[in-house]
Amino acid sequence: MPETAKPKQTLDCMGLYCPIPLFQTRAEIDKLQVGEILEVLSDDPAAEEDLKRFAKRTGHEIIRLER
Repeated sequence: MPETAKPKQTLDCMGLYCPIPLFQTRAEIDKLQVGEILEVLSDDPAAEEDLKRFAKRTGHEIIRLER
């Protein structure tokens, strides 16, 4: 994420597996205002692709991915 972009919320999904990180991400995004950033932490190997598909379908943007 860019240096100036700070997450409004951090969602810790470490240790959780599909589909829980996606469900929790969806629930947290619904609480944010337009332009606010949600940081999602996950060690689920499927989370990256799940979240990319979710963002594309719903019109959200993934700012940065780290492994």
